[in-house]
Amino acid sequence: MKQCKGSPSLFFLIALLGTLGCTNSGDRLNTARTWMTYKGDAASSSYSPLAEINISNVKELHNVWTFQTTDVPDGADPVTSQSNPIIVDGIMYANSAKQTVYAINAKTGEKIWSFNPLENGDPSSTSRGVTYWEDGDDKRILYSARNFLMAIDATTGKLITTFGENGKVNLNVGVRDDPNKISVSLTTPGSIYKDLIIVGSRLSDFYGSPPGYIRAYNVKTGALAWTFHTIPHPGEPGYGTWPPDAYKYAGGANCWAGMSIDNERGMVFLALGSPTFDYYGADREGANLYGNSVLALDAATGHYKWHFQTVHHDIWDYDLPCPPNLVTLEQDGKEIEAVAQATKHGFIFVLNRDTGEPIFPLEEREVPASHLPGEIAYKTQPFPTKPKPFVKQSMTEEDLNHFTQQDYDSILKTFTSVRYEGLFTPPDLKGTLSLPGTNGGVNWGGAAFDPTSSYLYIRGNNLPEIQTIVDANAFFAADNSTRYEYGRSAYMKYCATCHGTNLEGVPSVFPALSALKERVEEHETLLKLRQGGGQMPAFKGVLTPREERGIMAFLYDKEEPLIEVPQEINSEEVPVRYMNSTAYRTWSDPSGNPALNAPWNTLNALNLSTGEYEWQIPLDDDEEPKEKGVPKKGLSARSGPMVTAGGLVFISGAADKKLWAFDKKTGELVWETELPAANNANVCSYAVDGKQYIALSVGGTKENPSGSVMAFALPEIN
Repeated sequence: MKQCKGSPSLFFLIALLGTLGCTNSGDRLNTARTWMTYKGDAASSSYSPLAEINISNVKELHNVWTFQTTDVPDGADPVTSQSNPIIVDGIMYANSAKQTVYAINAKTGEKIWSFNPLENGDPSSTSRGVTYWEDGDDKRILYSARNFLMAIDATTGKLITTFGENGKVNLNVGVRDDPNKISVSLTTPGSIYKDLIIVGSRLSDFYGSPPGYIRAYNVKTGALAWTFHTIPHPGEPGYGTWPPDAYKYAGGANCWAGMSIDNERGMVFLALGSPTFDYYGADREGANLYGNSVLALDAATGHYKWHFQTVHHDIWDYDLPCPPNLVTLEQDGKEIEAVAQATKHGFIFVLNRDTGEPIFPLEEREVPASHLPGEIAYKTQPFPTKPKPFVKQSMTEEDLNHFTQQDYDSILKTFTSVRYEGLFTPPDLKGTLSLPGTNGGVNWGGAAFDPTSSYLYIRGNNLPEIQTIVDANAFFAADNSTRYEYGRSAYMKYCATCHGTNLEGVPSVFPALSALKERVEEHETLLKLRQGGGQMPAFKGVLTPREERGIMAFLYDKEEPLIEVPQEINSEEVPVRYMNSTAYRTWSDPSGNPALNAPWNTLNALNLSTGEYEWQIPLDDDEEPKEKGVPKKGLSARSGPMVTAGGLVFISGAADKKLWAFDKKTGELVWETELPAANNANVCSYAVDGKQYIALSVGGTKENPSGSVMAFALPEIN
């Protein structure tokens, strides 16, 4: 796409005429169809071709409507939303954090219809949006809640009962394990190729998880069209990268973060997660394809095209966290169509779209060996020579923060006591420093690509972690004479990684579970434990009945004796298993500041044609007032940027409640506004009747816990 040129006033005139952009052929842009899919288009570009809102007038942007969702009862804890709304012909389709789907007049913010796929407030995993499909007058919203994929009439908001079984397809059916003992869900909406919807899966990350097969269903009937085994079966490509029987027991390697479609090539490109268990892989020696891989398949058949593995035999939880960007760059006067994949560990892998070969030189470098019993870490890992990492990948004593001497002494003591040999230091019983950590690099918000400049915009988190590796089975050697004690052991095994050993949670990421019995009914917690909800995967099929009852007793402080006495562990029958009890927790000093020097969160502009960064700036979401000369720090956030033809990059903060607009050429902050609540969702842009809007989902407040969708626009002309 070539960039439209002209004065700001000409841009505005073009907007009024309904031609807010231009294309290579000079065709008029259909402004009513500029954000019809998750992340903007099939290429996952997060790019808006609209230019009415631009550098010259963005300071006039103001809130024009707010739609309040209503599916969380008053007095409940506020929810966070990760939904990226889509807009088709003036109608916005968005889902709430509690999974209700809304059709909203995108010009006025008035509700057209709503659809609640769950009964009695049943929990469901986070969903980041919906999928739209049409064929003439047949217009459908494809949406998932719990383990069901549903087809909703986009006009009426009613289930289309001819799809699947009474409007639903059970995603538990068709993977390796018993559908009655597992729970498969979708975090990211599926992608459309012709009359197929292609979906990945959200699974538990613990031992016993099923594999994350990729599947395609017929949009009209719900019939399964094809399945791709991400843990290969005998005779399939990649089978030799696992132990011979791994396909029978290994799990994970799922596409939870999303995918991109090249309709001209008829190819789908997927970002796959790590195999289970995330931090210990003695039972899966080998490279473990297609874990941590960019995977290219024939979209019509699911047949393998190519793959590129970004981490071999992952034991760091460096799963690919966002969809690949389909990009075009220029080298030696030639245009190259490529795939750009951002990662948690801070790399951008740029790959030829037809072959998967790296565009820039790449090296396989030796990395440290594991000291954990039974673990055989892979000897080498891929390092692109270009582009450089967009986050820090190493640190020394000089990189430790020094806000106070007491804080510094504390983190220095930790730094010198744990194992640390740079990037890819394996988890260790001694404790391991991990940088980037599990919340480092890019997250599910992904990158935004500007086709007019070949710039890729990425948010990066510089957040270290201390991995605390423990013997998972050792917890059961404790005093388990009561259900409470047995449940405490089971909680430490399955739940403490996210919610903390003392039930303290991780603020803004995982909720605290202390005093749970005073806030949540017991039956609600049990249902969520089984079915998942928010960022929590379902543990149905993972927990034994005894473990499930024990965890509930622990959370609700019940000391009754066990009905069944746990059998003593037979070391010959129970496999050795290790777990990381402090994952997802930023290593911080005693005052709560990340142990690594700031900035902790940045926005980066990468020229993909040269492989060089044009600018990198800290994203500041620290509300504390700053003295003159004190640098911006930036804190953790997971949402991603949106770039526009109007010369702007929009991105939301997180706990600071900010929405920002930056000059895409320089990184200069040109506009900001404060939102009513913390935001953790990607921004979108659309036009109705020739007028451009910026919109995003916003979390709940104490007064309105359900959250909202907000739209911004320029003032009307008198």
